[in-house]
Amino acid sequence: MRIHKEGRKTLTYTLIISFVINVLLFYFLSKNFFTYFIFALTVTVYIFLLNFFRSPKRIYSGEVLGRVNAPTDGKVVALEKVFEKDYLKCECIQISIFMTIFNAHSNWIPVTGKITHVSHQKGRYMAAYLPKSSTENERSTIVIETPDGHKILSRQIAGALARRIVTYVKADQICYIGDPLGFIKFGSRMDIFLPVDSEILVKLGDEVRANKTFIANLASKH
Repeated sequence: MRIHKEGRKTLTYTLIISFVINVLLFYFLSKNFFTYFIFALTVTVYIFLLNFFRSPKRIYSGEVLGRVNAPTDGKVVALEKVFEKDYLKCECIQISIFMTIFNAHSNWIPVTGKITHVSHQKGRYMAAYLPKSSTENERSTIVIETPDGHKILSRQIAGALARRIVTYVKADQICYIGDPLGFIKFGSRMDIFLPVDSEILVKLGDEVRANKTFIANLASKH
């Protein structure tokens, strides 16, 4: 199992702290229910973190243009027509994918194109599955323009437990579908805003996998 680079420090510090705690407990206290409970608890926490920070080795293989890749692993919790007033300033189809603490939290590029906007907004840390989290929580926004002229907005959203959003891409960068986009630590969500004439390939409640699931086809402009 590969470990994502964003989790290496956390895992190292957790291992050291857990080791020290257990050595001290077993050295100074008699072996009893409490010492074994703490040992089991630290092992469980470390296994949980290993699972959370795993980095699935998924090489995108598919069409480069016209397809929209799921930008993260998780469950589709919103699928609706909305007016995106901040950046695209038009009606769009919003698809929201909620990541539980058990999902891999790597984020991926949804479409091939040029990145025209990257920004980070501070905000609240309400539960990421709530609709208001899209506009009120801490978030990073990435807008990508495809070679066909479609503008796709992808948004990384912090959740109740998430406290750090990492975005690897920059404005004016050429990006390719399936490449790494970033990482969100602990429970969180990603929104993606698509043109209203897109063919949507998922429905509410679907489980999706980045670089494995196509969530939409973009309309051809030729």
